[in-house]
Parts: sequence; structure tokens; C-alpha cells
Amino acid sequence: MEDKAQIQEAIKTQGEVVRKLKSEKASQEQINEEVAKLLQLKASLGEGDGKHQFVLKTAKGTRDYNPKQMAIRERVFNTIVGSFKRHGAETIDTPVFELKETLTGKYGEDSKLIYDLKDQGGELLSLRYDLTVPFARYLAMNKITNIKRYHIAKVYRRDNPAMTRGRYREFYQCDFDIAGQYDAMIPDAECLKIVYEILSELDLGEFRIKVCLVSSVTVRDKKLWCHVCNHVCYSQVNDRRILDGMFAVCGVPDDKFRSICSTVDKLDKLPWEDVRKEMVNEKGLSEASADQIGEYVSMQGGMDLAERLLKDQKLSQSKDACDGLSDIKLLFTYLQIFQVTDKVVFDLSLARGLDYYTGIIYEAVLTQAGVSLVSAEGQNGAPPEESVNVGSVAGGGRYDGLVGMFDPKGRKVPCVGVSIGIERIFSIMEQKAEASAEKVRTTEVQILVASAQKNLLEEKLKLVTELWKAGIKAEVMYKKNPKLLSQLQYCEETGIPLVAILGEQELKDGVVKLRAVATREELDISRSDLIGEIRKRTSEA
Repeated sequence: MEDKAQIQEAIKTQGEVVRKLKSEKASQEQINEEVAKLLQLKASLGEGDGKHQFVLKTAKGTRDYNPKQMAIRERVFNTIVGSFKRHGAETIDTPVFELKETLTGKYGEDSKLIYDLKDQGGELLSLRYDLTVPFARYLAMNKITNIKRYHIAKVYRRDNPAMTRGRYREFYQCDFDIAGQYDAMIPDAECLKIVYEILSELDLGEFRIKVCLVSSVTVRDKKLWCHVCNHVCYSQVNDRRILDGMFAVCGVPDDKFRSICSTVDKLDKLPWEDVRKEMVNEKGLSEASADQIGEYVSMQGGMDLAERLLKDQKLSQSKDACDGLSDIKLLFTYLQIFQVTDKVVFDLSLARGLDYYTGIIYEAVLTQAGVSLVSAEGQNGAPPEESVNVGSVAGGGRYDGLVGMFDPKGRKVPCVGVSIGIERIFSIMEQKAEASAEKVRTTEVQILVASAQKNLLEEKLKLVTELWKAGIKAEVMYKKNPKLLSQLQYCEETGIPLVAILGEQELKDGVVKLRAVATREELDISRSDLIGEIRKRTSEA
């Protein structure tokens, strides 16, 4: 036992060594060497008694979901899928891993977050990073030029997880995309309408949708605090042509467009002064150019801003920027018809880091002050404006060139789409449920078949079989002679609304005693009318 205690202490010490090296960003070779020592110590822990010692935990950046959490998650999924189907989308599925070359070079600086797999059978594979690139590959491979599809599946990113903020290494994405040659801005406006619908139906709080036309940009607008929901939500839009035009008139060299764009994308995490410093000191941009960019990325508005920028002395010199601004005006025309302009903001700071965007881009971001997502300052009475940024919960844009990258003849299929970040939304919904002490049902059982006396198991099984055959969600306890009180308590605990009680007298009379759990009201119903009565009562509920 003394040796085992010594090994456990050595494991603890070695674990601290590994964590320190990682925090100090030591070389990977040095970290690997110390990790190997740690694994060796863990392996030796079980050698004394001949048993292997398992570490019972989920992998970093992943989690399990209990029945209550899954019930909340299913509710969110149903809301999202309902919106997708309402807009006429059909669904597809693709493999969880792709050829490595399919994913390489599509995500800009984020490519380093792709999970590569070991060589299996002569193919270099990687876990999918998102659902958009596999979708583009699917279109090119199957020569599809028109489709409106949604896809809900897990994706994988070798990111630094922040579990309380809904950032994981394994997580679901919910994508909606429209592929095909259509008139300008009509599909784009519908994607924004879908974001509007989903965020509204999920009741996540006040939100804004920000839009822009760029080569890649990200935006964060003013915090709009909702005292009812304790949330701030942003949804932002931009267009790559406007961003490229803005960079050009600000004197950004062509070869620095993408790297400067990536820096602008950090405005949601860093103040402008830090972003400016990175542009000048690390990216080699002139101070004058950085200051000009700073003037533009602080702008936000609606159609009025697009009209004002079209008259801007500098931006009007860029044909790309003017074309993009004209499209923004057209977009807002359609958004007015869709009745969503109260939530949509044109914001020049929206700069997403993915390389495949070619036109309009948009992003939705939520912040929350409450429960586990609030900062330490917030817990001590900080105002709502100091709440913690939960992160992006939806984003998307136009990517007209991505399919052509996979097509042997380079044929392009214009595409625009949106991806809903389900994990972060789920984190908020879960916290809201906990805070409100909401009782979440984890099953959909409508009725429990119970018995009032002994030796009625077979009769209960006959009745529950009739109910199942009629499509009624029914259950029976797995005991021959359970006490009636235990059966009724089970219904109260699980939220089952009805109980069908069988007794010797009920069997003789050809009836069933139907009990409403909430009111404790009981009524004798003939066996032939039972199914209809159950349907009537559950539909009313």
C-alpha cells in the first residue's frame, strides 16, 4: 500500500509538471517526453495487483449528456429543424472523416485545429472540421447544381475547450445551405430570416443580426441588455467585397489581406488598441493604414450606412466595395419584406477567418450574465454590461467558389448558408432550466398501466399491448405485484399524466379506471373507449 501511495503522489507531481510545461508553451518534444513519463507511472499503478486501472473520465473537450439534458437538447433540435423544414430544406449526411486533402487549405489559420487520423489503408484522413466543406465536396462529386439542404451532425476541432461557455472539441453543427444560380440576395435574405426565426423561437433574449459584404470580417455591436432574459445577443453581417475594398483603399497590400482580416476577427475578444498593435507590430501594416481601418470597422447601421458609404470618397474608388454596398442595399430591401430589419445591423467589423467566403457574411453572438456563465465580478454585483461573452452561436455567408475547388473542370455552384452553434445555445438553455427550477420530462409516456390487486400482471401486459398497437405511449412497471401507491408515485416523479388502473371488478365490468395524476380525478371508461379518451386528454394537454 505504501508503494501505491508513493506512485499516486508521483503521478500528481508529474501531472503538475506537464500542466506547467503546457502553460509555459514549452516545445512539443519536451511536453511529449514528460507525458510519456506520466503514462508510465499510471500504467505501473495497476501492475501490483495485476489489474489495469481505468481513468473514468471523458476526453478533454467532450461531455456526456444525462436524460434531462438530452430532453432539452431535443427540444432545441426540434425548433431548429422545424425552421429548416418550414423553408423547404431536405437533409443529407456525409462521413465523419474526409480525405485530408479535402479539408486542407479551406479554413485559413484555423486549419491547425483539424484532427488528423493515422494512416489507415493508404489514405490520409482527417475528422471533419465543419459541414460546409463536406457539403461542397458532395455537390461536386455528385454533379449537383441546385439544392436546399440542412445537415445536423458532429464536427471536431482541436481547440482549447471552454466547457462552461459551450466550446468543445466534439460538438454538433446545424447547417442550412442554398446551392444554385439565383437572383442576387434573395437566398441570402432567407438565410438571415432563418437565423431570426430560430433565435426568436428559442427565446434566448434580445438579439441583433449584423451583416456585411467582405472578403472575411467579424463584427460585435453594442450590447443590448434584455432585463427579462438576462442576455445580450448580436447577429452581424458583412460582405467580403466590402472588406477587400476597404483594405485596398486603406493601403493594405494584397498579400496581407487575409492576415489582417484574421486580426480584425479578434475584435470580439480584444480592444481596438490591441488589434491595432497586432496589425502594426506583428503583421507589418503601416500605422496610417491601421488607423484608417479603425475608422471603418467602428461603423454600423442599416441601409442608411450603405448609402452613406457609397458616397464615401475613398470607398467609392473601389468597384468591389461599391458592388458589395449595392448588394447590401438590395439585401435590406428584402429583409424589410421579411420583417426582420429590427434585428439586422450592417457592421463593417464583421471579419470571419475562413478562406472560402466570397460575399455576404453574418454572425450571431450571445452573452449571458447568470448562473455558471457569469464572471466573478458579475457575481459580486457587476452590472449586466460586464457580462461574459458566451461566443458565436450562429454564422455563415456566401461561398460561391468552394464547390469549384473540388470539381475537375472547376465549375462553380453558388452557395450561401448558415450554421447554428447548437452547443452554446444548449449551454444557455440548460442554465435557464436550472435557474428556473423547471421540471423537464425525459420521456413522452402518456399513460401507465397499473394494477390495484395482485396477480394481474398478464392483464396489464395485454392492455399495454393494445395501447402500443394503437400508437399510445404507454408503460408498465417490471414487477408482478407492485403496490398501487408505488405506481402512482412513479407517475408523479416522471411526469406521466394518466394512469389506467386494473382490478378484478374492472375486469368483470369490462372497464378501466382512468386516473388523472395531477388532479387525482378518477373515471371508469369502457375498454373500447379507452384509446379515444387517452388521445383526447393528451391532445388537450
